[in-house]
Amino acid sequence: MSRRSLLRALGAGAAGATLAGCGVPAAFVEPGDRAGHDSSATDHTLHFANWPLYIDTDDDNESKRPTLDAFSKRTGISVTYTEEINDNDEFFGKISPALMNRQQTGRDLIVISDWMAARFVRLGWVQEMDRAKQPNVAKYLDPQLRSPAFDEGRLHSVPWQSGITGIAYNRKRLGREIRSTGDLWADDLRGRVTLLSGLDESFALLMQGNGVDITRWTSDDFHEICEQTERRVRSQHIRRFTGNDYIKDLATGDVLACQAYSGDVIQLQADNPDIEFVVPEEGAELWAESLMIPNLARHKRNAERLIDHYYDPEIAAELATWVNYVCPVPAARDILASSKDEETAALAEDPLIFPDDRMRQRLAIARDITSEERTDFAKKWNSIVGL
Repeated sequence: MSRRSLLRALGAGAAGATLAGCGVPAAFVEPGDRAGHDSSATDHTLHFANWPLYIDTDDDNESKRPTLDAFSKRTGISVTYTEEINDNDEFFGKISPALMNRQQTGRDLIVISDWMAARFVRLGWVQEMDRAKQPNVAKYLDPQLRSPAFDEGRLHSVPWQSGITGIAYNRKRLGREIRSTGDLWADDLRGRVTLLSGLDESFALLMQGNGVDITRWTSDDFHEICEQTERRVRSQHIRRFTGNDYIKDLATGDVLACQAYSGDVIQLQADNPDIEFVVPEEGAELWAESLMIPNLARHKRNAERLIDHYYDPEIAAELATWVNYVCPVPAARDILASSKDEETAALAEDPLIFPDDRMRQRLAIARDITSEERTDFAKKWNSIVGL
């Protein structure tokens, strides 16, 4: 299951949008009501909820997580780590009743995609972190990720990992290069292209293909890509819309080109070097999935310490070798480059883990879909996708 979610029909996603968009009085939590009693000084524990397969594991014992074990050994803080987040909307539905009703969630630290994190910030459901107690975050956080529109200054969130939504294709089977989003619509790719089904996952790249600045896109820009996509569905140019099953389609050759996530393609390339990932000339979306501390968390200080632990370049480098997404700690690159292991050292040169300056110039963080826009936009997009 991808760490990036699928926006499924209207289900929980629409319910969440309605909740935020209508300004339900009980939903928003005022700043003064977000902090609970912090037991960190006397209770050296922490509950950390994350996605599956999103942390390093020991080669001989998959139940052990070396970077977490190192934190516990150094600080004496015991971490209960659960892989319970399989979909942003599903997890929203799981913990929103507690947050809406000013109750503890039972979790001190969560990881959610930034488009969902935006919803949590707007609702006042997460606490501001004390950056004075997080010197590694302050020093090493990737400058390009420091201040997304939904969380100016990253006061409520810290990227766990980052990634790029671009284009993957099989160069050998296609017989030519793909350099731009527009190349997807060439005649030789009719019926051999897939797009991501999730609204939040798909829209930015398509807008960039139209030359739109996704940091300040408009409603007109959205409706334009909807019209274009509808035409391509009717003409059967777009084969289908996918979740992470695009990986299988690309590996088997059922499709030749598709919207894809950088981290997935790194794993595909290990088995098939003919698979290539492209950041189009018009640009691609840089996104993150971020650590957040829910309201009334009982171990806020412990959570802040764990976040800072993962921004130590040595720890960030160790995590990067496992997850293969864009590392939010650029300083980790030098750590990997100095490794005596050739495969590990090679990761330092992989632009899908450490984007070079040329690639970074084509990356942008899309402004999020507002609560006022979400219901209508999701309904429109899902009608095209068939959700």
